Amino acid sequence: MTTQPTPANWFSVAALGLIWGGTFMVVAIALEGYGPLTVAAARTSLGSLALIGIMGVMRSPLPQFSGQLIKYLLIIGVMNTALPFAMLSWGQQYVPSAFAGISMTAIPLFVLPLAHLFSDEVMTRRNAAGVTLGFIGAVVLIGPSVLRIGTGWEPLGQLACVAAALSYAISSVMTRRCPPIDSITMATILMIIGAVTLIPAMLIVEGVPQMADTRSTLAIIFLGFVPTALAALLRVFTIRTAGAVFMTLVNYQVPVWSMVFGAVILSETLPLRFFAALALILTGLAISQYASLKRLWR
Repeated sequence: MTTQPTPANWFSVAALGLIWGGTFMVVAIALEGYGPLTVAAARTSLGSLALIGIMGVMRSPLPQFSGQLIKYLLIIGVMNTALPFAMLSWGQQYVPSAFAGISMTAIPLFVLPLAHLFSDEVMTRRNAAGVTLGFIGAVVLIGPSVLRIGTGWEPLGQLACVAAALSYAISSVMTRRCPPIDSITMATILMIIGAVTLIPAMLIVEGVPQMADTRSTLAIIFLGFVPTALAALLRVFTIRTAGAVFMTLVNYQVPVWSMVFGAVILSETLPLRFFAALALILTGLAISQYASLKRLWR
């Protein structure tokens, strides 16, 4: 049972929007000195260490492992950490960080049809209308560059970011069907699976990483601890005290912050279609989540 959101809840959801919105800018900075797989592997490795420490402090219980639970954790670990972290890092070599942030807004729009197909959740006409509008926004976001596949890396970088959003959505649907497990424990196990998957890939493709400049190294350290460990704590606190519906407010903040950080700090040029796409995607998201948002504001 959820309660009326408190000032602490509002602070937490605002902090999460700021942290996750700034993550794409920090990834771009880390990529100045390290390869994409190194960035992804370091992020999951440091995040794993931080979450293990949090598990110990919070005395989070270890689960009773079963064949079904192990299967879900392995698949979700790859789909929720290893694959999207790698695709985002690779894609951000060729697209602005703001593009990556906006593309993540499509995650809830992917979740709705996937949940309709693979669970007992039924998608209403309003949901379908919101998803359609959101997908139109995604097409606007990518723009005509997708037709230039084969002539440069930018179209593939864009598709990698959108594919990362789809991977997150698939893992979200699978998480709903996963056997019960403590949320912090689950986040820790998933991060460890991501690290175990990415480290061999990094060593094979990019080799043993060498220390780069201070700016890129600090960015990697930040990625490992703030958007993972700190954000995991804030997320659990917010959901437990204010409910999952309240957490959806983060979805509306992340792309805005990603555009602000990209433009102000990285001096990225934001084409007009980015703003048009953001408006379409957020409007589609609001329409598809109308019932939940209505309950929240009551």
